[in-house]
Amino acid sequence: MEGQFWKPQEDGVKEICGLLQESSVPSLDHTRVWQQLQRCNQSPDFNNYLTFILCQAEGQSVEVRQAAGLLLKNNLKSSYQSTSSAHQQYIKKELLTSLGISDRHLRATVGTAISVIAQQRHIQGWPELFQVILQCLESNDYNHMEGALDTLYKISEDIPEVVDVPAFLERPINVFLPHLLQFFSSPQAVLRKLALGSVNQFIPLMPTALCMNMDKFLQGLFLLANDSIADVRKLVCAGLVQLIEVQPSYLQPHMKNVIEYMLQANHDTDEEVALESCEFWSAFCEAQLPREMLREFLPCLIPVLLSNMTYADDDDTLLDAEDDDNEPDRDKDIKPRFHQSRLHGGVDGGEEDEDGGDIVNSWNLRKCSAAGLDNLSIFYGDEILLILMPLVQAKLSNSSDEAWKEREAAVLALGAIAEGCMQGLLPHMSQIVAFLVPLLEDQRPLIRSITCWTLSRYSKWIVQAAGHPDGQAQFDNVLTGLLRRILDSNKRVQEAACSAFATLEEEAAEELAPRLEPILRHLMYAFGKYQRKNLRILYDAIGTLADAVGGQLNEVKYLEILMPPLINKWQHLPDSDKDLFPLLECLTSIAQALGSGFAQYAEPVYLRCINLIRIQEVAKQYGADKCMQRIDGFAKAEAQSLSKSAGYGRSWEGWSSL
Repeated sequence: MEGQFWKPQEDGVKEICGLLQESSVPSLDHTRVWQQLQRCNQSPDFNNYLTFILCQAEGQSVEVRQAAGLLLKNNLKSSYQSTSSAHQQYIKKELLTSLGISDRHLRATVGTAISVIAQQRHIQGWPELFQVILQCLESNDYNHMEGALDTLYKISEDIPEVVDVPAFLERPINVFLPHLLQFFSSPQAVLRKLALGSVNQFIPLMPTALCMNMDKFLQGLFLLANDSIADVRKLVCAGLVQLIEVQPSYLQPHMKNVIEYMLQANHDTDEEVALESCEFWSAFCEAQLPREMLREFLPCLIPVLLSNMTYADDDDTLLDAEDDDNEPDRDKDIKPRFHQSRLHGGVDGGEEDEDGGDIVNSWNLRKCSAAGLDNLSIFYGDEILLILMPLVQAKLSNSSDEAWKEREAAVLALGAIAEGCMQGLLPHMSQIVAFLVPLLEDQRPLIRSITCWTLSRYSKWIVQAAGHPDGQAQFDNVLTGLLRRILDSNKRVQEAACSAFATLEEEAAEELAPRLEPILRHLMYAFGKYQRKNLRILYDAIGTLADAVGGQLNEVKYLEILMPPLINKWQHLPDSDKDLFPLLECLTSIAQALGSGFAQYAEPVYLRCINLIRIQEVAKQYGADKCMQRIDGFAKAEAQSLSKSAGYGRSWEGWSSL
C-alpha cells in the first residue's frame, strides 16, 4: 500500500494486538510470542500497523498501544533507513497528528518515536516536524503543548545541534527559544519542567539565539529558583552548573546571588536538588574564577559540605556494609577491572571514587560533597584548614556510639583534603597517621574502610617518613594495619584495604623488599578466601607489587608462596570465565618482574594464551558473538609479553603459527 492511502487490515490489527497483550502476561511463553512478532516483522508494513495501533487503536488498552509504540521505536532505530518512502510518510504523518493524544503515556511514546526518526538525520526531509511542534506550542491546549514540549525536549536531548542549523529559511531554535522561555512562567509544572529541560540541553552548544536571550534565560532561572516542584529546582541548579562550566562570564555579575542560592539548595529537602547544587562548587573551582567571589562564603560552605558527607540514615551502603565475606557476589556488582602498571604511567582500570573505592553505589550527595571539598582544598590550599580542622576535630573527639557516622565523615574529610592542603598538614602528619591507624580496628566496617582510603591518600608522606627512625615504625604500623584489613571479614573493607595497599605499593617500592614474605602470605591467604569481585582487586594489588619490587621477587621462598595458587587458578578457570583476563594481566606483571625466572611457570600460561587465540579464530569462522574478538588482541599481546619476559627460545611468530 502507498503513503496516505495505506489502510490496515482488521485481522492484522487484531493479531498484533493479541500478541502484544500476551507479551504482558508473565505466565505465558514469551519466546513463542516474540517469535511470532518477529514473523510479523518480516512484513514491509509491520511498522505501519504498530503506528496505527499506537495512534488510532482507541478500542485497545493503553498498555497494548504503548507496547506497540515501544516496539515501533526499536524498529525505527534499526530499519527506518530501509523503510520505503511511502511507509515513512505514513508513519511520520500519524505520529505528528498524535502529538496531542489524550493519554500522557501515549504522548510520551509518540514523542520518543518522533525523536528516533529525527536521529536518523531526516530533519531536512521532514519540514512538517518543527511546523507542527510550533503549532502545538501556540495552541493553548494542554495536551498539545505538553506533547510538543516533550518531543522537543527529547530531540534536544539526543541531537541538540539539529535545532541550531538552518532549516527551511530559519534556525528552529530562533523560533522555539522565545516560546520555551515563556513556558517558564506556566502554571503547569510539567510544562515548566520540559521547557527548562529543553533550554538546558542547548547550554553546552551555546548557540547564538541563547547568547542573545541570556538575560531573559537568567531571569527565568531566578524566577524558577524556588519553584514548588523539586524537579524544576533541580533543573535550575543544573542550568547554573552548566553555565559556569561552559560560559562563566554570564554568571559573574550575579555570582553572589547564585552562590547564596546554591548554598540554600544544598539544604534542599529533596536530595536530588541538593546533589545537583553540590556540583556547583567543583565547577566553580575548575572554572578558575577569582577566588574572592567564593572566599567570603567558605565559613558557611565548608560546614555544609562536611555535614552532607555524613551517611544518610536511609543510605543503602549502611546495610550493604554489614555483608560478610560468606555472602556470594552478584554478577551485577562485578565490573571489569584490569591491572595496568601504576609505576610506568598506567592508570588503574577500577572505578575508585572520592570515598574509598566504592564501585557499586551510584554518585550521591555524600560523594559529591567530598569531591567538592577536595576541589576547594586544591583551589584555596591551606587557608581552608582554619575553617575545616576545628569541625573535623570536634567530630573525631565525639566517641559516643551514636556519633560514629560523624567520625566517619571526618575521616573522609581528612582524605579529601590530602592533595590540596598537604603543606599545611605536614607539621601534624605524624599525629594524624598515629590517630588513623587504630581506626583500622574500629568495630564499624565503614570506619575501617574509609580509614584505609584516607591512609592511602597520605602514602607518599608515609613512605618518605620511613627514612627516619620514628617514621620507619609508623610505616610498619600502616603496612601491618592494611594487611590485617586485607583479611577483614567484611568485603567492603577488603576492597578498600586492597586498593589502599596497591597505592602504598606504588610509593614504597624498595621499602617493600624486606617485608615481602609477610606481604605475600597475607595476599595469598586473601586469595583463598575472597569472592570474585574483590579477587579482581587482589590481582591488581599482586600485579602492582610485582611492578614495585621487580627482580627482588625472584627468590625461591617467595615464588613458593606466590605462584602455586595463581597457576592452579589459571589452569582451572574455564575459557569463558571473565576472571581469566584480570588474572592474565597479573601474571604478565609477575613475568616481567621475574624475567627468565618465570620460565618454570610459563608453559601453562603461554599455551593457554595460544588456546584462547585458537578459540577466537574458530569463533570468527562461525560468526560467534563479537565479545570473543577481544580475546585475539589481548591474548596475543599478553602471550608476546610473556614470551619476551620468560626468555622463550622460540619467537612469537613461531608460536603464533600453532
